[in-house]
Amino acid sequence: MSAVIEISSQTQPAIGNFNNQTLKLRRITVTEYDLMIESGVFDENDQIELLNGVIIEKMPKGTKHATLNDIVATRFINELGHRACVRNQNPIWLDEFSEPEPDIVLAAPPFERYFENHPTPEEILLILEIADSTLEYDRNTKGAAYARAGIRQYILLNVQEKTLEDYREPGADGFQSKQTYRSGQSFNLVAFPEISLPVKDFLPFEKL
Repeated sequence: MSAVIEISSQTQPAIGNFNNQTLKLRRITVTEYDLMIESGVFDENDQIELLNGVIIEKMPKGTKHATLNDIVATRFINELGHRACVRNQNPIWLDEFSEPEPDIVLAAPPFERYFENHPTPEEILLILEIADSTLEYDRNTKGAAYARAGIRQYILLNVQEKTLEDYREPGADGFQSKQTYRSGQSFNLVAFPEISLPVKDFLPFEKL
């Protein structure tokens, strides 16, 4: 027996295929998901996140992914200082059904404003995901969710092709603008357009 879940759209109910039967699945809200965590159904050792009402088991991070995560976080901290909160693999609140944990989030300061609630789309300056084996999921499923929520800039580090994909102009049908950069080029931040960042600082494969 097998089960396949389709979560391509937040506006549509999740669909499951179980034992060759198509079933409509009940989506979980963020409130219910957080209660599960608080009651001990899941704990910090469970590598999961909630997206489009479905609990997703995240892929384990390899050494390259983990190191890139630290490199990117340090690069943003050094560049932005106190102008943004750099959150490393921590939850955000997208909507009633989505509480993902992106690799990197730049959020409006100060950190203290997030004692009671995770950052919301209005407070999120940028989301960055590091994608290798999860490239299509990060580009399409997560990208669509971030666009619907109005995330102003989504950066995808494409480890497979050694490129940086810069998505902007979010809307209900996805991001309307995409630029792809390679080592030797630079990109800027929507929230801080005066800052130019070298791609090689984010994908330093010649140093690995």
